Amino acid sequence: CWKNCSGSPRRFSNLRLVMSDIHSLVVDIGKKAREASRSLAVASSLQKKEALIFCAESIKENTENILEQNKKDLEIGASKGLSNALMDRLLLNEERIGSMIGGLEAIANQNDPIGEVMEAWRRPNGLEIKRVRTPLGVVGVIYESRPNVTADAGALCLKAGNSVILRGGSESYNSSVAIHKCLLDGLSKANLPAESIQLIPTRDRAAVASLLQLTEHVDVIVPRGGKSLVGLVQSEARVPVFAHLEGIVHIYLDKDADPSKAFDVILNSKMRRTGICGAAECLLINNDILKGLGSEIVKMLLDAGVEVRADKEVVKIPGTVAANKDDWGNEFLDSKIAVKAVADLEEAIRHIQSFSSSHTDCIITENLEVRDEFFTQLDSAILMHNASTQFADGGEFGMGAEIGIATGKLHARGPVGTVQLTSFKYLVEGQGTIRD
Repeated sequence: CWKNCSGSPRRFSNLRLVMSDIHSLVVDIGKKAREASRSLAVASSLQKKEALIFCAESIKENTENILEQNKKDLEIGASKGLSNALMDRLLLNEERIGSMIGGLEAIANQNDPIGEVMEAWRRPNGLEIKRVRTPLGVVGVIYESRPNVTADAGALCLKAGNSVILRGGSESYNSSVAIHKCLLDGLSKANLPAESIQLIPTRDRAAVASLLQLTEHVDVIVPRGGKSLVGLVQSEARVPVFAHLEGIVHIYLDKDADPSKAFDVILNSKMRRTGICGAAECLLINNDILKGLGSEIVKMLLDAGVEVRADKEVVKIPGTVAANKDDWGNEFLDSKIAVKAVADLEEAIRHIQSFSSSHTDCIITENLEVRDEFFTQLDSAILMHNASTQFADGGEFGMGAEIGIATGKLHARGPVGTVQLTSFKYLVEGQGTIRD
C-alpha cells in the first residue's frame, strides 16, 4: 500500500486518516464486545438457547435473501479468478443453509458448559475446591471464503457465554452481512445485547491488523483460512491464537486392509469435497499390496478424475504422473493426490511425521496391533481408522458446528466447539480456615 501511495504528501495524510478511522472503529467494537461479554457470562442457559433457536428461525425465513447476497459474492469471486476450491467454500445453496440451521439448533440443544464442575476435591485442611467452566470472554474470528462460519462462530461463542467479533473475507462479505442480520434478530428476540455478535463492517485489511493488536478487549483470536492467513495472524497477533493450519491429510493403506473398506474410504476422503481441510492429500500404500489392491485403488482414483502424482514405484501404473518434491506435504484442495509406496508401517509413520500438518491422518487396516501402533506413534489432532477423513468436522463429532480444527497443543486441539471456547476458575470454600 505504501508503495502504491508514494508521491503526494496529501495522499499519505489521507491514508493515515483512513487507517486511524478503521483502528478507532475496531477499538470501539472491542469495547462493546467486552461489555457484552459481561452480560453473556451471567445469561441463563434458557436465554442463550432461545436466542439460538430464534437465530435459526430467522435464517430459515431469510433464506432467499441470503442466497441472493451469496450470488453477488460468487459473481465477485468469479471475476477475481478464485480457484474452484475457494468458489466451493464460498457457495451457499439450500442444502448448506439447511445444514447451517441444523447446526444452530444442535448447538442450542447442547448442555450449557458454563458453571459445569469439571473436578472437585477436599483437602486435609478442610478446604473444598472446585474447578468450574467459565467463558473465555471475547473471541475474535478471522475467516476467508466460508460465509457459514458467520453463523457457526456466532452460535458457538454465544453458547459458551462469549461475545465474538467476526471478520469475514472480502469475497464473502455480502453473504456474511445477510447471515449476521439474522443473528442480530435472534439476539434481539432473546433480549441479549446486539454487541454479543459483531461483524466488522469493512473489507479493508487494516481492520485485521487492528483486531490482532486488541489485547485490552480480545481474549483469543481464531483464524480460519489458508496458510497465508494463518501465518499472518500467528506472526502479527499480540492476542493469543488458536492455530488452524492447513489440512495435509494422509491415508496409509496397510497390507491387511479390507478391500471394500479401502475403496469406499479412500474415494470419499478425496472426492466428497476436494476443497475442505479434511480432504485426503496423500495416499501411502504398503508395497506388499501395490501390484494388487494398491494398483486397483490408484486406477479407481484415476477413473474418478483424480490426477495421481506418483512416486517412482506408483508411476509405473498407466495414467499417473511423476510427483515432484513439492507434492509431498502439499494441500492440493483439488482433484489431485500424491501417492507413494512404502515398505511398511514404520516408513509410513516417518513420512507422515515429516510432512503432516498435525491435522488429520488415517489408517486402513484390519490388524488392530498395526492400528494401535499408528495411533501411538502419530500425534495429529485427529487420527482415524477405517473411516473417511471427511469426518474431520465438529458437526460430525456431535458439536453442532466448529470454528475450526486447532492443530496446536495448548488449550484447544481438534475441532473447536462450545467446550473448547471455555476456560475455568477455582472455587475454594473454607470455614475460617487459615494456613500455618
